Amino acid sequence: AQQLGTPLSDQEYRQFFRFLRPAHRASSACLLRALYGCQNPLVQRLDEYENHGVVPEGPICSELRGAPFFPDFCTFSFYRCTRKRYFIKV
Repeated sequence: AQQLGTPLSDQEYRQFFRFLRPAHRASSACLLRALYGCQNPLVQRLDEYENHGVVPEGPICSELRGAPFFPDFCTFSFYRCTRKRYFIKV
């Protein structure tokens, strides 16, 4: 069992994003996030699933050069959507 609030493993990310493989599906998920924000129940469920049941609070660290910190998971997720870098972990 994974610890609550931790990111998915590589295999879990592949499973999580399997339905987002086609670009139009990934774009749709990002559009939903952009239109309704992180308070949307569907977006919240996706965020919780991605983080083993708990969306991390507070600052988020990433593996990105030039963007190592984000104020919260929502901002981090928007960044991934705009950059189309869906598998970036925190």
